[in-house]
Amino acid sequence: MADMVYAVVPVAATVLTGLFAGLFFGFSIAVMPGLGRAGDRAMIESMQGINVAILNPLFAAVFIGAPVGALASVVLHTSAAETASAVWFGGALACLVAALGITFGVNVPRNNALDEAGPAERIADPAAVRGAFEPVWVRWNHLRSLASAVALVCAVVALTVR
Repeated sequence: MADMVYAVVPVAATVLTGLFAGLFFGFSIAVMPGLGRAGDRAMIESMQGINVAILNPLFAAVFIGAPVGALASVVLHTSAAETASAVWFGGALACLVAALGITFGVNVPRNNALDEAGPAERIADPAAVRGAFEPVWVRWNHLRSLASAVALVCAVVALTVR
């Protein structure tokens, strides 16, 4: 049973980290550029809808599971005296925590401000609301995409070293 845990947890942590990174990468290369082509009200309405839709159990499992899995992998590899793997998973964990910090420190507050602006059709100056949201949100999303991609590289390396 213990062997199964040592095999499954690091692989699951790596898969979850890949999903975590892929989510932010998808926003960087497709979602936000696509919304960037939309008018102000359409962009605001779409992003408000995304902010509601993303809060679901699958998102939560990935968003929480990736760092928890990385932490569990650090503990497992440390307890097995597999220092190199533990260090690489530690790097993955650090990058995931950085991405979470960006998310809660920058992106979520921007999402909340967008929601507080009210329904897109009732916003008096949608260009101003968009201007306060989009450039900051996109810039920091690119950074959390990079941090989570580095986390994925670290997790993959952790699976290959001992």
